[in-house]
Amino acid sequence: MYQLLKQEGRAKRAVFHTVHGDVQTPVFMNVGTAAAIKGAVSTEDLMEIKCQVELSNTYHLHVRPGDLLIKEVGGLHRFMSWDRPILTDSGGFQVFSLAGLRKIKEEGVYFHSHVDGAKIFMGPEESMQIQSNLGSTIAMAFDECAPALADRKYVEDSVCRTTRWLARCKEKMKQLNQMQETINPNQLLFGINQGAIFRDIRIDHAKAIAEMELDGYAIGGLAVGESHEEMYHILEETEPYLPKDKPTYLMGVGTPANILEGVARGIDFFDCVYPSRNGRHGHVYTNQGKRNLFNKKYEKDMRPIEEGCGCPACRRYSRAYIRHLLKAKEMLGMRLCVLHNLYFYNTMMEEIRNALDQGRFFAYKEEKLDRMRQLGAGGE
Repeated sequence: MYQLLKQEGRAKRAVFHTVHGDVQTPVFMNVGTAAAIKGAVSTEDLMEIKCQVELSNTYHLHVRPGDLLIKEVGGLHRFMSWDRPILTDSGGFQVFSLAGLRKIKEEGVYFHSHVDGAKIFMGPEESMQIQSNLGSTIAMAFDECAPALADRKYVEDSVCRTTRWLARCKEKMKQLNQMQETINPNQLLFGINQGAIFRDIRIDHAKAIAEMELDGYAIGGLAVGESHEEMYHILEETEPYLPKDKPTYLMGVGTPANILEGVARGIDFFDCVYPSRNGRHGHVYTNQGKRNLFNKKYEKDMRPIEEGCGCPACRRYSRAYIRHLLKAKEMLGMRLCVLHNLYFYNTMMEEIRNALDQGRFFAYKEEKLDRMRQLGAGGE
């Protein structure tokens, strides 16, 4: 399923074969939490802006509209009219972010819905069942995302429980994929490495889950409070202990610079809400850094967001017009900024793959980072 085509240092160029089509990696997955990218982005738009994998949220779809409803209408692909790969996260991160509303036990987690306060229980088996009902291409194992700066004893106990939960996820997935009524009997399972910023816990956990012969491996629990340097250090230390013949996914990361550094350390898959969230607030990514289109200097600027960009926004509209839309709170302004940002990310991944094909990734990485620093590290 995972075919390594080329390697430059630790950076990998590969193709991941799935029942819903091939994924060229490294890849950025476009985050559509409730089966849609926030900002009025359609699945036709996703095709146009070069999205390979859409990511949806198990917890949110379970709460609304309900995974049983989605199964009844033929699964998530049919429901949202998307025929390329979909990854569903396990719901774990969302559950554990509801710190005041949940109770963790060996069997799973008891918590209250953020929508209506209803009591919900989710454990490994429930998460796998929900994801099977959704029929996604890739299901994520149910884990606990411990705080990055949690104390050692808490992290050790949490990681051990996550390992036990992973074994239960694998067993349940195997059962579900053999059932006649299952929407996607070829559903893949990715396990998640945890361990906060403790090098030895991360490595031991990577070794343990590597023996479980899963379809892919994620590194979770990063970009949740630790520094970029700590995150990069954990990647450098952990990635060598994950299987070389399976894809590696860095969850919830990140900025363009984070992605370039992640690829350099052997990561295949990325996802992050930054491009869509920033776009909805008028912050747009360019090869010269990040621009804030609310700035007055763009009031009469009739140039596109980025000259030479092929996205739907830049092909037709000006900074001045998009700024006007944003100021007037017209939804079109948000939509155009989100489309531009996702196109920027997907195009950057395409450039990364081309650079790896040509054996010049590290030169490309430095060129890209130097260019993006032109507006300053934080943008305008």
